[in-house]
Amino acid sequence: MRAMLRAVGETSITAGLILMLFCAYLLWGTGAYTQSQQLLLQRELAAKKTAKKKIEPGAAVALLRIPKLGRDYQYAVIEGVDAQHLKMGPGHYPGSAMPGEVGNFVLSGHRTTYAAPFNEIDELERDDEIIVETGETRHIYRVTSQDVVQPDEVDVIAAVPGKPDIRPIRAFITLTTCHPEYSAAERLIVYGVLKQSEPRED
Repeated sequence: MRAMLRAVGETSITAGLILMLFCAYLLWGTGAYTQSQQLLLQRELAAKKTAKKKIEPGAAVALLRIPKLGRDYQYAVIEGVDAQHLKMGPGHYPGSAMPGEVGNFVLSGHRTTYAAPFNEIDELERDDEIIVETGETRHIYRVTSQDVVQPDEVDVIAAVPGKPDIRPIRAFITLTTCHPEYSAAERLIVYGVLKQSEPRED
């Protein structure tokens, strides 16, 4: 019996260590992959002289900055929201508006793994700025509200968020991520509207 208990104890310790290592990989190891991809995507953006209307899945769309989340907060946004795209950074929903355009520029991002680009978007408050840079233009959106919805509530990504039957006359931005942290039970949504567009500084 003593030998059996010892074996069970050793097995439990080993399993616990493996689980800890796996969690460490999810939280930090996946972030290293995202950071390497971000370097490539941001170089791709820096080489672009003008914004393209048609962007292929997997290509860089724009540079996202959120001053409220720190001076160093910047991510290249990738076209697409499939699993392989979101491992590289925040993804743009294909078919939604492009940055600065009338309609809804919709982004999705991880909250806990793959560098967790949207981990702290719950801290955004009304009138905080979300900056999206494309080609030679900087689009400055201001946050209007937050919401928590069920995963099947797709009206939040409509051209007018929450109002799929209305034709848009303004430019919106919508950020989506899982909620609460470490769970996909719900979705955290941050809404914003375009405040201004201006020439981008070199």
